[in-house]
Amino acid sequence: MTDQYGRNIHYLRISVTELCNLRCRYCMPVDGVCKKSHDEMLTEDEIIDAVHAAAVLGVDKVRITGGEPLVKRNIVSICRRTAQVPGIREVCLTTNGIRLPQLAAPLREAGVRRVNLSLDTLNEEKYRYITRWGELSDFQAGLDAALAAGFEKIKINTVLIGGFNDDEIVPLAELTRQYPVDVRFIELMPMVGGEFSEQAYLSGEAVLKALPEAQPVAPDGGVARLYRLPGALGSIGLISPISAHFCAGCNRLRLTADGRLKPCLHGAAEYPIKGLTRAEMERVMADVIWNKPSWHGDLDALHRSQAGRNMNQIGG
Repeated sequence: MTDQYGRNIHYLRISVTELCNLRCRYCMPVDGVCKKSHDEMLTEDEIIDAVHAAAVLGVDKVRITGGEPLVKRNIVSICRRTAQVPGIREVCLTTNGIRLPQLAAPLREAGVRRVNLSLDTLNEEKYRYITRWGELSDFQAGLDAALAAGFEKIKINTVLIGGFNDDEIVPLAELTRQYPVDVRFIELMPMVGGEFSEQAYLSGEAVLKALPEAQPVAPDGGVARLYRLPGALGSIGLISPISAHFCAGCNRLRLTADGRLKPCLHGAAEYPIKGLTRAEMERVMADVIWNKPSWHGDLDALHRSQAGRNMNQIGG
């Protein structure tokens, strides 16, 4: 389905939980979130009803997110049922990777085609700092499991943070030579719960300065500008929501774990669908898609996101 600006909205991102087994500093508070009752959250059947409603409207790609989706006990069932919905051609998942040693193979068998893994540093102490208690070895075990499971595509998402990992651009990019993975460098977004100063906001252009040998390659239909190092197995991508927003080409709709549709990540507008029938969900979705805003407004170190939630409550 197209919105009033002619954008084809065919990508639904579903957060299945607000909970996480890490506490990344740009994503959620140190004490986590106030755990909501089961009655406040979407059930598995409601999630699948939402996917069916979206598919009728032309959605063909679904990404499962959190929080950390792999802490959800029924995550494999959710992914399998999502992949079986008529019209859905691709199911992807974003994770910190920690539970992939147990779940990578079952998820691949369930129909998950692609996974994105979050990694902001290759330094053990810095990894522990940014996640507040994570172990880099757990991430490595997750990456190894993902590679062994045979996903069609594996991407590593790195949030650029000035004064934290700007000195690691080269070694992080070198992962594309070491493994058949893509690395995406993402500009830090000024969410409501972020604890970083203005100096932390680093343009994606810093990546190109650090990697003068990187050559541009054709886009793959996503929002990233793509490059490749000589001899690399995967690509390098720049996702620049701050320095070069891509609202004009935005093709996505978000659904939070507590059942609210967000037409824009950084917008305050939310539309509840929990408790609705599949037909009612479809009607609400159609209205939300048509009225999707043209852009998110000013967004930089001085103009914070109007999302009204931490990132873990929306879906990364």
